Amino acid sequence: MLRASASRARQHLQGTRGVATSAIRLSGAGIAKQASSSGGLFSWLTGNKSSGLPPLDFPLPGVKLPAPLPDYIEPTKTNITTLPNGLKVASESSSSPTASIGLYVDSGSVYETPLTSGATHLLERMAFKTTRNRSHFRMVREVEAIGGNVTASASREQMGYTFDALKTYVPQMVELLIDSVRNPAFFDWEVKEQLARVKSEIAEISNNPQSLLLEALHSAGYSGALRNPLLAPESALNRLNGTILEEFVAENYTAPRMVLAASGVDHQRLLSVAEPLLSDLPHVPSAELPKSEYVGGDFRCQADSPMTHVALAFEVPGGWHKEKDAIALTVLQTLMGGGGSFSAGGPGKGMHSRLYLRVLNQYQQVQSFSAFNSMYNDSGLFGIHATTGSDFVSQAVELATRELLAVAAPGQVTEVELTRAKNSTKSAVLMNLESRMVVTEDIGRQILTYGERKPVEHFVNILNEITLNDITSIAQKIISTPLTMAAWGDVVNVPSYEGVSRNFHAK
Repeated sequence: MLRASASRARQHLQGTRGVATSAIRLSGAGIAKQASSSGGLFSWLTGNKSSGLPPLDFPLPGVKLPAPLPDYIEPTKTNITTLPNGLKVASESSSSPTASIGLYVDSGSVYETPLTSGATHLLERMAFKTTRNRSHFRMVREVEAIGGNVTASASREQMGYTFDALKTYVPQMVELLIDSVRNPAFFDWEVKEQLARVKSEIAEISNNPQSLLLEALHSAGYSGALRNPLLAPESALNRLNGTILEEFVAENYTAPRMVLAASGVDHQRLLSVAEPLLSDLPHVPSAELPKSEYVGGDFRCQADSPMTHVALAFEVPGGWHKEKDAIALTVLQTLMGGGGSFSAGGPGKGMHSRLYLRVLNQYQQVQSFSAFNSMYNDSGLFGIHATTGSDFVSQAVELATRELLAVAAPGQVTEVELTRAKNSTKSAVLMNLESRMVVTEDIGRQILTYGERKPVEHFVNILNEITLNDITSIAQKIISTPLTMAAWGDVVNVPSYEGVSRNFHAK
């Protein structure tokens, strides 16, 4: 069929050419001589012979080609210097005209006490406000003057403050960042203003049931430090003040628990600016990570909602400190995947993941269905979150149970699924590390967790060696821990905790 179409096209074009040539010949002999075609597809269709011109994939005479790109480029190494007081300064240079600098602190809600509960959330809101050297107005104007961007992020175990701008402004970036973290003024009026915003955030949490369920899973599943809420509890809003924040910062923002990380900055230049500003921090022995014990449990909250949100979770023993298990679990999460009932994506968006193929594509009653994990230094949570109507929630819980049991059963996961999940995980990691901000965060958080910044090849090599047995083994390990359930919305039809737990721990 393709050959016939080409033949007809050739005949048509040849006929057209004949008419055109006759007309030209009538206009004079001087212009009767026509240039031949340049060859290629057009010549093949018309039957002309190609000219003597070189094809386009050959360089023109006299044009010097650039040197070919190398097959391999040595990855940029992370330089780490430990100051006499124990604070670490780490950086990675790059050819980018921009730089990202972050100050990361081994402090979070796990270090809170009943008196300081909610301090981490409030400190996140108080970042880059008035210091003992700058008003908040001056802080904003100085950041704007160099075209910078500042952010703060709080988690259960770590705090991060970052500054991004052109690398020509590295001295200003470092000085302003350190001033904001070390010298906050905590004026009462600013604290009250941010407490009002925290209160608004808490009131709006019902608009984000997934975050609410994650908090509920920690509250029900742990006893000890990891049970502390990341969101400030309402009971703390009338108690928190500038004095409590000052005491919390003085106790936890110590030199051995801080890392100044940077991407796109020469290490010696960073060190020359930062060391005078940080060397006077007292050397205080690092506090031990507060103890947490995973116990499992059940949380249900009846709410006025047409949908029911439910999550099933289990512990990840060892957390990030058990590297191979943590990486295998990351692959397992990608393999299970999931998402919403509508997606504008394709295979790269997880459309071939197990939860899409086996649940979302099969049951139109399910609005969302996805695997999740929350990893910490010594523990973590892994599970499935589902959103559906109240009349289908019992079946949704059964589907979540079925899928978790399936990946723990030998022979249920195929080699094709594993290869796809491993490739997707690798590409996600490597593409994220193309961002200077992600590199800075990776440097800071790895050093806080491991005491060093391990190269990406280290993790990729572990990931490449993961087998089907590893996936089955880690799945069996997590579902052997006590179940934690959380539900929000119309929870009347949510199955009992005991009944669901028996499905995983039947004798």
